[in-house]
Amino acid sequence: MNEQRVAIVTGAAQGIGAAIAEELANDGHRVVVTDINEAGAQAVAARIGGVAKKLDVSSPEQVQQVVDEVVSELGRIDILINNAALVPLTSWENITFEEWRRVMSVNLDGLYLTTHAVTEVMGKAGYGRIVNIASNTFVAGTPDCAHYVATKGASIGLVRGLAGELGKLGITINAVAPGIIASEGVLSGPHVAGFDFVVPMQAINRRGLPKDIAPAVAFLASEKAEWITGQTLVVDAGHTRN
Repeated sequence: MNEQRVAIVTGAAQGIGAAIAEELANDGHRVVVTDINEAGAQAVAARIGGVAKKLDVSSPEQVQQVVDEVVSELGRIDILINNAALVPLTSWENITFEEWRRVMSVNLDGLYLTTHAVTEVMGKAGYGRIVNIASNTFVAGTPDCAHYVATKGASIGLVRGLAGELGKLGITINAVAPGIIASEGVLSGPHVAGFDFVVPMQAINRRGLPKDIAPAVAFLASEKAEWITGQTLVVDAGHTRN
């Protein structure tokens, strides 16, 4: 690689997103850390030597503004990591249409907006790497989060549906599907109870950490993965086995 690649990571103020941003920075990329939590994004960017941008991925205006700013300031966009997501734990009978739409607007509409916004930039350059952060809940059928699981299934569907179209432009698109991870968000919410159920089912008997997911994402975002597209890599310590 003769030139420094530029990577945008969404939802990167903490957890898996922050670990991915750090991994990409360690690989020599210029990383744009984006999050609706601007202070958190700035802290991560300062730590890894990246650039911070406030971004609500459900906002068409904000997405386009960030893409335009990155191209103007850094000259290119080579990598997009779609990590931003809402992860509510709500039983089906208690999911209101308002909550359903809120989750869809971030987890699914956000995928459309960010991916669509970078396609022209990457296509003109003849190079791009897009990685969606999906979830093994789509494989496991995890209860009490049907709307979340639906969006993660859709993120895998988008990868499969777009691979052929984007491949003609020199862009690969893949997904990484983590299992439950001991991130700040999980540890501070009701999801933490899931470790007692999941860890005994894993082939590797410990809690997953954000740093366990980042290398798989970085590989798919690298030039070494040029012959891989339309695929989903499950990274869950063998909890689900396909």
